[in-house]
Amino acid sequence: MQKIFFQAVILGSGTIVPSITRSACSVLLKIDSIRLVLDTGPGTMRRLLQADTNIFDVSHICYSHFHPDHVAELVPFLFGTKYPNAAFQKHPLTLFGGMGFIKLYNGLKAAYGDWMIPEKKWLQLVELTENIHIGHQFDNFKLRVAAMNHRPESLAYRIQLPDGRSVVYSGDTDYCENLITLSKQTDLLICECSMPEDMKISGHLTPKLAGTIASKAKVKRLVLTHLYPECDHVDLIAQANQTYKGPIIVAEDLMTIEI
Repeated sequence: MQKIFFQAVILGSGTIVPSITRSACSVLLKIDSIRLVLDTGPGTMRRLLQADTNIFDVSHICYSHFHPDHVAELVPFLFGTKYPNAAFQKHPLTLFGGMGFIKLYNGLKAAYGDWMIPEKKWLQLVELTENIHIGHQFDNFKLRVAAMNHRPESLAYRIQLPDGRSVVYSGDTDYCENLITLSKQTDLLICECSMPEDMKISGHLTPKLAGTIASKAKVKRLVLTHLYPECDHVDLIAQANQTYKGPIIVAEDLMTIEI
């Protein structure tokens, strides 16, 4: 059996702070012909094009929580599908979000009306519970989620292939046992690391805390992302290495990682 192509592309490695080099946090997963996006903050659609991906190629979008730096391009994304000369959507688009996701969508629809309602009836919304969820099985991957320590709706996602390869995306979170459980022996943990070690803020991780999670979960590789500008002036790898001895990558926009 031919091995399934599995690649992560860091679309955005930053935050809501405007940056020339870092768009807001977002990740594209390429699973053979499937294109799955994790969060759509400002800059995501442009980065998708730079990653040779059209919005019509995307079949799944998973939202970690509803802060603007993670959901701001949901409306432009749906609006873009209405362009009359655009490519045709080849498959349904499924959106995943935590508690309150349907309410968020309906609120945006009340504000923007038909401009964010696709012409074709291919849009599906899935609101997930806060518990670890194993009920979503797709042709080439399984989707699991777990509640994070950030917002009431906050979720981390684990995308796992039939051959066992997996990626975990933390979204925003403080230290959380659920993230350790979800990340057990994953091939790649894409973990938020908002601030350097001496600038810890509530609801977010530092390099040592991200490393502790990676170490306890025995992950194979750790990617540090969701980086505020303060992170650009310190050695994040050295800080994370104090608690995790495996390979560590500091995310950059459009970085590709084979899994």
